Amino acid sequence: MSTTTITTTGADPRALISPAEFEGVTATVIDNNPGMTPADAARIVEEALKFVAAGARSPGGMRPSRTVDEGWHALILHTVVYAQLCQRLGRFVHHVPERPDPTRHDPTALERTQARIEEAGYTVDRTLWLGPSNGSIPVAATCEHTSCGDANCELNCSTSHPN
Repeated sequence: MSTTTITTTGADPRALISPAEFEGVTATVIDNNPGMTPADAARIVEEALKFVAAGARSPGGMRPSRTVDEGWHALILHTVVYAQLCQRLGRFVHHVPERPDPTRHDPTALERTQARIEEAGYTVDRTLWLGPSNGSIPVAATCEHTSCGDANCELNCSTSHPN
């Protein structure tokens, strides 16, 4: 079976999965966050797709905001969609959560991650990349991800491995 690798060109991140898959993942975000608007849920899923695409392109050292993590969780729950996405991207991007701990929050980690998303050719929706205490868009996601500045980098960060 041959694998097609997706290259990012600044195109709509929705093109990374089918419209039906996007709708299903967005519905999961809405189901997990009663009262969330479909528009906000779609924005969150778009950012999660950008995050996964950037993580596959340039592995290690990235972390999502709590809001974007909600979309990543929804993608992962759609296991077939997520596995096929990662296969097309050329790497499986693992999710390695940690319990929230405001003492280890590194605001520069979110900035570095956004820069990597832009390097992958996407425009970042900065309103979804705020620190863990920002509740402008409340989400159910409660895990955090440590930045890769410590000795346990490979264990504590989102990592990706070749398929």
